[in-house]
Amino acid sequence: MDRKTVIIIGSGLGGLTTGVVLAKNGYRVTVLEQNPVPGGCLQCFTRRGVKFETGMHFVGSADEGQILNRMMRYLEIADRVELSRLDPRRYNVVCLGGQRFEFASGPEAFIERMADYFPSQRDNLSRYCRLVDRISAASSLHTLKYGQTDDALTAEYQLRSVNDVIESLTPDPLLRKVLVGDLPLYAAVRDKTPFSVHAFVRDFYGRSAFRFVGGSDSLVRALTDVMRRHGGEIRTRARVTRILCDTTHATGVELDSGERLVADYVISATHPMRTMEMLGDTHLIRPAYRRRIRAIPQTVGGFSVYLHFKPDTVPYMNHNFFGYETDTPWGCEQYDEHTWPKGYLYMHVCDQEGQAFARAGVILTYMRCEELAAWAGTTPGHRGDAYDDFVRRRAERLIQALDRQFPGIAGSIAHYYVSSPLTYRDYTGTQDGSLYGIARDISLGSAGRVTHRTRIPNLFLTGQNVNSHGMLGVIVGTMLTCGELLTPKYIYEQILEANK
Repeated sequence: MDRKTVIIIGSGLGGLTTGVVLAKNGYRVTVLEQNPVPGGCLQCFTRRGVKFETGMHFVGSADEGQILNRMMRYLEIADRVELSRLDPRRYNVVCLGGQRFEFASGPEAFIERMADYFPSQRDNLSRYCRLVDRISAASSLHTLKYGQTDDALTAEYQLRSVNDVIESLTPDPLLRKVLVGDLPLYAAVRDKTPFSVHAFVRDFYGRSAFRFVGGSDSLVRALTDVMRRHGGEIRTRARVTRILCDTTHATGVELDSGERLVADYVISATHPMRTMEMLGDTHLIRPAYRRRIRAIPQTVGGFSVYLHFKPDTVPYMNHNFFGYETDTPWGCEQYDEHTWPKGYLYMHVCDQEGQAFARAGVILTYMRCEELAAWAGTTPGHRGDAYDDFVRRRAERLIQALDRQFPGIAGSIAHYYVSSPLTYRDYTGTQDGSLYGIARDISLGSAGRVTHRTRIPNLFLTGQNVNSHGMLGVIVGTMLTCGELLTPKYIYEQILEANK
């Protein structure tokens, strides 16, 4: 039987997982990546013998039987990557107003630890955790119970903001802030971000939390190996410039080399705006749809400082640290020259299980792409002295902010490296260097969402913009996309079979 041919544009997590699912189901899969190495935000880089993470810093729900573990078994990578558990007593630590609050793994432990800080709020904390659990359970792809969804509950909390719901659950003003202390994980904006996004993130990381041992590029290697074992192919330095179409369908792609590749299906794992650019002026996509894609807001850009520590000077920190220079996590994307940075996320890189000292870490904060407008037309390594001076000054301010919470750490840094929203833009293709792609906004309703389907019947989308960002969000989006070719029921059955 002639196997159908699928071309996937982009080799981030969405592209690779889509490639694995379709290749193991008999499709002839080719993944095309414009960069020299695959991986997107899963990429790592090495300087002076030290490895640094660029995007996928930690994952959740990977314990035996939990949802990510089950998805990894289906993707045939559960035994191919090594994970290191973050401290279950405090996988996340939030610092507000000089006080530190520890987030424990598991709903019961989370309630107990938070009740130590807020003893009068124990019942409200329980209500909060039950609601998070109900919203997560309402998605059949998060519970792997085919057809058992609660669309009404999902719809309600897609249209209510994070702060609105949390304010309805507790009257304590400090607890309200603490509960959103990890909002940089999804770049929440007050009165805009749906509570459902918060609930999925809390449920995912709150059940268990892990780092990749040796870097998240181990995930790239594992997925690539599985895809190739099933007959799939990945080509790097293969930039797609056009998605080719006839009068009704996509017929393939054209590369910047001029080479044309024919396909029965084309799946774009790139940002929807990049997909529209590759489609050119084809009449198959309505102008109104193009305008809507262009108008959807993006999450704020990211600025990272990668820290190379002096040997045996910084004890390995087995949790993540969210530090705030103000008394609230909200509004960190609204800053000026004098108030930046308002907050940041600080993490270490896990080189090996049980290490005593950290060799590398990263500080991640918000940066709006508009600050870099003067260098918008430049490429990595060719931005000039003024850009280098700008990012150096910002990096040193961020390190100073970290040193206020970890006195002396600045003196333990041997070297540091910087990436700005322009770096994210150029390496991942995300619009304006956005941290998580499209911003979910309750005021936009369905107009602010992008589905995996397009008006071209054999062109689909995958990746973080389709369902949600993060490892589980992207994999769930992959299952939605692949369900168009395989049927959702068949994928459910395969996942369950892989986990027997």
